[in-house]
Order: sequence, then C-alpha cells, then structure tokens
Amino acid sequence: MTLRTAHIGLNVTDLDRSLAFYRDVLGFALLAEGKEDDRRFAFLGDGSGVPVVTLWQQAQGAYDRGRAGLHHLAFWADSVDRLREYETALRAAGVEFAHDGVVAHREGASSGGIFFHDPDGTRLEISVPHGLDGAPAPHASAPTCGFF
Repeated sequence: MTLRTAHIGLNVTDLDRSLAFYRDVLGFALLAEGKEDDRRFAFLGDGSGVPVVTLWQQAQGAYDRGRAGLHHLAFWADSVDRLREYETALRAAGVEFAHDGVVAHREGASSGGIFFHDPDGTRLEISVPHGLDGAPAPHASAPTCGFF
C-alpha cells in the first residue's frame, strides 16, 4: 500500500484555545492561519514546513466519542525521555490523563505512552515503540488505546 497520512484535520470550538494547546503544550509550529471570522483555521507542523494537524473552527460542541468518526489521534515521541517531557508539560498545563501517567499498550508490551484529551475532548495519545518494559497496562485483555 502506498497511502500514508498526510495531515489530520480536527474541528474545534475555539481556535485560540486549541492553537495554544497544540502549539504551546505539544510543540507544533504554526505554519499558516486563517483569521476571517467565519473561516478561522490553523495549519500546524513539526518544523519541517509540512502540515501534521489542521484545526478548523467550525464545531458547535465538544468531541463525542459515541459518534462514528475519529477514535483517537496518536503521535510517536522519539524517546522515552521525550515522552516524559510531554507528560510533564501536559501536567503543568492541567491536562487530565485517561490513565495514570505512562502505561503499556497491552500487558507485557515494551511500547506504550500517555493518553489524554485536548481542550475539545478529542482523545490523544503520545507513545513510543519500545523502552517501556514493565510499565503497567490498564486493561489486561484490550489495547490501552482502545478504551479511554
């Protein structure tokens, strides 16, 4: 298969609030912004100039996990130390975690991460592919990213 994710577009209720979260807390770079009252948006990237996340101010209410569509948005961190830095930054920003800090993707897995919600309730994950041997798994029989 040759398809890859180009960028993820998220509807948000308050662009200023979401932009502050994705830029200032998660570290995405602002690439472009639309400021017209009825067409506000922001393109965010990883610093290379390529969009990763786009925010569109057009939602009327918070994320609803009971509706079909996006389940969660997951990002890779490049090391366990960097994952811990994100955990610290998110805690300092007052973000509530779905699980108690860094957890394994499943029982006995070396991969895992942190699971939390953005200002509109969209479920987010930052994880690493290895290095978390012995980390607790919140669910014995289901992937951690599946039910939060």
